[in-house]
Amino acid sequence: MIAIVPGDLPTKDELVELYSAVGWTAYTKDPEQLAMAVANSTYVAGLRADGRLVGIVRGMSDEVSVFYLQDIIIHPDHQRRGHGKEMLDHVLDRFAHVRQKVLLTDDEARQHRLYRSAGYRDVREVDTLHAFVRFETPQ
Repeated sequence: MIAIVPGDLPTKDELVELYSAVGWTAYTKDPEQLAMAVANSTYVAGLRADGRLVGIVRGMSDEVSVFYLQDIIIHPDHQRRGHGKEMLDHVLDRFAHVRQKVLLTDDEARQHRLYRSAGYRDVREVDTLHAFVRFETPQ
């Protein structure tokens, strides 16, 4: 059985396994930091298959004006089955009352289709918006 588990805080080992499975090694280089980032998120939901973590969605919000979708990950063994859409719909329902839903994502067409299907638009398509990002190099 596969189920979304709201409030699910996976263990550090579960997180490393899931993030590694999708190739997000920038996150797995420091498992303590990864676990802290997930624990400090405003909202986390796991996707569990018979108790095993096979997906996660997490984000940050002020509960009024903005929700930032940080991660939505589905283990490769469970991709292309609608679980990504299910997780995205779940988190968007949870934050339906929030005015802006923001995310940054890789330049991958499959991801773009998923987010567009949920009503997201590329900022390049919105005349009145610009997006800026700044990355800090860890010391």
